[in-house]
Amino acid sequence: MTAIALATAGDIPAANRVADELNRKYPSDTRTQNYVLPSVRALVELRQGRAAKAVEILQPARQFELASGDFTFMVPTYVRGLAYLQLGKGPEAAAEFQKMLDHRGVVTNFVTGALAHLQLGRAYVLSGDTAQAKTAYQNFFALWKDADPDIPILQQAKAEYAKLK
Repeated sequence: MTAIALATAGDIPAANRVADELNRKYPSDTRTQNYVLPSVRALVELRQGRAAKAVEILQPARQFELASGDFTFMVPTYVRGLAYLQLGKGPEAAAEFQKMLDHRGVVTNFVTGALAHLQLGRAYVLSGDTAQAKTAYQNFFALWKDADPDIPILQQAKAEYAKLK
């Protein structure tokens, strides 16, 4: 989780250091090699504007996406969806985020589960489906109704939603 958080926050050198350490410590661990490290490496690629490479890196994780355990939460699915958004592929992104919403028992209460609603809205916007986009944004707002209104992602979502009206 540390490497994923660091990559998400844009601290690429630190994310790479943690990922390299995981790779060194767990060279034969299936989950580390085929789930965790591809997620981290793909996030790094996304931060560097290489979404197609991120999708490619995530390929080994596909077979483990619906696994449950102490670290799953469908992170590769979420990251792949973000990559498709960056590539401007709305329908593909929507399919990834919808997959997460369809498997809430795997995602549990991890933050990407709530954010999947927002990203789904963005994917529908890219696809030109304003009605579905509005519904996805509304679902996101319902989940975040008690959130601090100053949270940047919430403010950004509200601004995006306002443009849909």
